[in-house]
Amino acid sequence: MTAAPALRPLAGKRILVAKPGLDGHDAGAKVAALALRDAGAEVIYTGLRRSVEYIVRAAVDEDVHAVGLSILSGSHTALTREVIEALHRAGAGDIAVFVGGTIPPEDRVALVDAGALAVFTADMPLDAVIGELATKLASVARDRIAE
Repeated sequence: MTAAPALRPLAGKRILVAKPGLDGHDAGAKVAALALRDAGAEVIYTGLRRSVEYIVRAAVDEDVHAVGLSILSGSHTALTREVIEALHRAGAGDIAVFVGGTIPPEDRVALVDAGALAVFTADMPLDAVIGELATKLASVARDRIAE
């Protein structure tokens, strides 16, 4: 028996979870990947220390709806911008990017201004993250249909 749609708000979504840069800690990324999977998404995890080019190539090759960047290194602003810009250069600017990790409050607006769909921190409950992400991805999908 499958779970009711409300219990699997990310059903039908393909999400790439990536650890860009030199950050070697992936426990949070793995927890997030499992939560996304449990919410119905098909999750592709890239592993540690991936280059922007690798992440973008994987996102395009896997035909994902979104890329989730897990960043604890402090380079979240630069890496997020680089991934978003590289997706656009690859003709995949329609792939949403969200960011999670250790992100100071003062950097969250800059990340959204750079094009991140959402910013999540380690202190957010996973059900809140899943709910917000599902809502934002549904909104993006509606906007694309309207175009």
